[in-house]
Amino acid sequence: MLSPVIDASRLARHTPAMTHPPLWKASVALARHEAADLAAALELAGDAQAVLIAEEPFADGAVVEALYTEEPDTAYLSKVVGRAVTVAPLPDQDWIRLSQEGLPPVRAGRFFVYGAHDAGKVPHGVIPIKIEAGLAFGTGHHETTALCLDVLSGLARGRAAFRHVLDLGTGTGLLAIGAAKLWKGKVLASDIDPVAVEVTKANARANGVAPLVAAVTADGLDNPLLKNGGPYDLIIANILAGPLTRLAPTITRALAPGGTLLLSGLLRNQELLVTSFYPRLRLLQRRRMGPWSALVLERP
Repeated sequence: MLSPVIDASRLARHTPAMTHPPLWKASVALARHEAADLAAALELAGDAQAVLIAEEPFADGAVVEALYTEEPDTAYLSKVVGRAVTVAPLPDQDWIRLSQEGLPPVRAGRFFVYGAHDAGKVPHGVIPIKIEAGLAFGTGHHETTALCLDVLSGLARGRAAFRHVLDLGTGTGLLAIGAAKLWKGKVLASDIDPVAVEVTKANARANGVAPLVAAVTADGLDNPLLKNGGPYDLIIANILAGPLTRLAPTITRALAPGGTLLLSGLLRNQELLVTSFYPRLRLLQRRRMGPWSALVLERP
């Protein structure tokens, strides 16, 4: 079974504007129980456009595969993961899309995330979000995205509405769309990748929330629309630990007094590191799934 465990936020960031970017595949064969940790190591090593786990259905084996737009350094990857890594070019196909097509729907909190192939399987009593596979992060299958959806569902149970919401590093716009559907209010969504911004706009239209979701290209909060839209009573940042620490002062300033901050894209062993960069905020809860974490903080 081929299941994406990391749809990296840099998925199209360094990819030329073309339908089928050339890709390289790095692969490692190992025991099934080791696959998640090794996949996380490949993601943190940098520049992977997607990391996948192919499991043996009738044996305790798996293959971890990472896709790159440029040939990776085999020796470096082998050193990082502590195993021999094989690197080979892939034919000219849209492998990122092919790896995501046919994925099962995701149930996370009140949300049901699905693709066109599951349009007839949406159950009653859920908040449906239709997200198509493509060159942007966030189909709901990665643990951090599912964690964020679950946290947003919980926040909605305890609060009537958030009026000023920012989704930082939006990818496909999944979390921004989820927030718009929960609170029926306007959400600002930003991403450093203009491809992701266009994907977010298209997904917002497909989910009937285009009037509520405004998507802009920005590096962090460096955009006049984002600066003027604050302070925010909810900021969602499902990005990696590095940018979460680098952007901490800017994010803290943009958060309104009493505001809520949802951080994810970090590993369990990075929780203390990340929270140390937000000393003015109070940790309300942490949620974990596999090696990944989501943190909910509040500005007193």
